[in-house]
Amino acid sequence: MRFTFFRVLAGFSLMSACSLSETAIDPAHMPLDPHSYADPTEAVVTHLSLNITSVDFDAHVLQALATLTFDCQKADTLRLDTYGLDIQDVRATGEGFGEAVLRFAAGRQDDILGTELLIFPEEPVTGSYTVTIWYKTSPDAKALQWLRPEQTNGKTKPFLFTQSQAILARTWIPLQDSPGIRFTYEARVQAPEGLMAVMSASNPQAVSEDSRYYFEMKQPIPSYLMALAVGDLRFQATGPRTGVYAESAILEASAWEFGETEALIQAAEALYGPYQWERYDLLVLPPSFPFGGMENPRLTFLTPTVIAGDRSLVALIAHELAHSWSGNLVTNATWNDFWINEGFTVYFENRIMEAVYGADYAAMLQSLSHSDLTAEVADFMENAPDDTKLGIDLSGRNPDDGVTTIAYDKGFHFLRLIEYTVGREAFDGFLKDYFASYTFQSMTTERFIAHLKVSLLSDAQWEGIGGDQWVYGTGLPANCPVVEPAFFTAVDAEAARFLSDGTLPTETDTWNTHQWLRFFKALDGLQDESAHALDKAFHFTQSRNSEIFTAWAVLATQGGLVQTELDAQIERFLIRVGRRKFLSPIYQALVEADRKDLAISIYQKARPGYHAVAQETLDKLLGVEG
Repeated sequence: MRFTFFRVLAGFSLMSACSLSETAIDPAHMPLDPHSYADPTEAVVTHLSLNITSVDFDAHVLQALATLTFDCQKADTLRLDTYGLDIQDVRATGEGFGEAVLRFAAGRQDDILGTELLIFPEEPVTGSYTVTIWYKTSPDAKALQWLRPEQTNGKTKPFLFTQSQAILARTWIPLQDSPGIRFTYEARVQAPEGLMAVMSASNPQAVSEDSRYYFEMKQPIPSYLMALAVGDLRFQATGPRTGVYAESAILEASAWEFGETEALIQAAEALYGPYQWERYDLLVLPPSFPFGGMENPRLTFLTPTVIAGDRSLVALIAHELAHSWSGNLVTNATWNDFWINEGFTVYFENRIMEAVYGADYAAMLQSLSHSDLTAEVADFMENAPDDTKLGIDLSGRNPDDGVTTIAYDKGFHFLRLIEYTVGREAFDGFLKDYFASYTFQSMTTERFIAHLKVSLLSDAQWEGIGGDQWVYGTGLPANCPVVEPAFFTAVDAEAARFLSDGTLPTETDTWNTHQWLRFFKALDGLQDESAHALDKAFHFTQSRNSEIFTAWAVLATQGGLVQTELDAQIERFLIRVGRRKFLSPIYQALVEADRKDLAISIYQKARPGYHAVAQETLDKLLGVEG
């Protein structure tokens, strides 16, 4: 971080800031976060006024000022998280403090955590205190992905999007970048001419004539849910409180694919109480977005790889919607508690899918989840057994190391086990009360277990299900629930017949994506000749369904299928798509098939178009220096 003192440009304007949260500091429920420099016992950010005065696509820089309101307890130092920010000026701007220039300095520094920003009030402060920070981001800010026109869906105008989770908000805003600290915010963004800006807040539905946009988030959120996108966007409503933002080239297809979103919301509300974020819109991003979705409140960010043309991948929407309760309302206090967000969300997602599409469909998703979980647990037990714990310790590590099926699927199956133990009716009542009781609060693993024991499970029941082993033990307990979905009966029979005598599956016209994935999983060890026969019959190499193509590319590569067309399609796919879920297994399969040279050759072409999150994962996998 480069710290320089100079007077702000005349064009900048201060925004008034006020705290919209009346929640007092409660240190007992704000544990010190190993991934943040913030000390909540001294000061907590309660409101942010953000003014982005320049979105510079040429320099890849945001110029901005952040006005932060703190709730202080005898604070003589305000501690913020930053990473690569150029801090230009800091002033006290709250009522009663005039506009005093404040001293600031770089504090502790760490390759993962970035640089601590220390701000020194003129005297120790108790109560509300507001400072304004003038700054600009680095061209290498990890949260910001700047896309050239040719990298977008429309191919004509540039695009910017952010990805703040887990600890990347500090690369574009100076904040207390911890999930246990929540704040309300308002923002102004001056976008380039003709481009629309949207955020995780109230949003426009048309392009502004002067390219100026105003946003407001009245509900308190953690920093990782701060989100911004700027691009050639248009909006299409899909329901009374739902709609889709996308580039014109994919807007119509996107709106159709996600046309049942309102039904998903209604199913969720019937389960666990009212949706508290007013609107639920979707933003379909260019293909380089590294995740399937990101649950930014009011505006879920989505990969275009879920546009399959048959609504077969809408479980992802159910997942991100479920986060509006589990994660956005009740949030993991630190990244060591990540399963509190994701395990609950996978459970909730599955219940939504059951309500809308039926129990057999939900059971199919449960089975795939269990299959993925057992495979990853087996791998971790060989290489990093401690990473199979729900109550993981990520101190000194990048919190992205905890983004595995353990948090998602082991957490999900643990909650299913509790449901089976007490009965669905009792568990639903518990969850509904849980979301209502801890709305807009953070939750540690230990606090949740204590609440569970008081509100639902007796000590004998906790011991009976092996609760401590599930949360703090390694591996997958033997009492993990398993289902045998009816939707997979025919698929398993076809797979067994193919493996036995090479008979190709029939009557597959009604198979959905998940059934094909089950079929592929049953063909582990598929050999070159059989792979050729399957591909000739079903044209998987030419599939435009990203889930099917990825599963096929991995299966065929592991089976030794080497053909010019498959290699060409793999290269096109890896250059076009940036979703880490698809990238990692294909690159891994190429490495394991002794084709690392091809993997690296493709990666060198594709890497500039990947988000920093994906780059970090693949640099490590391929042994490539960024």
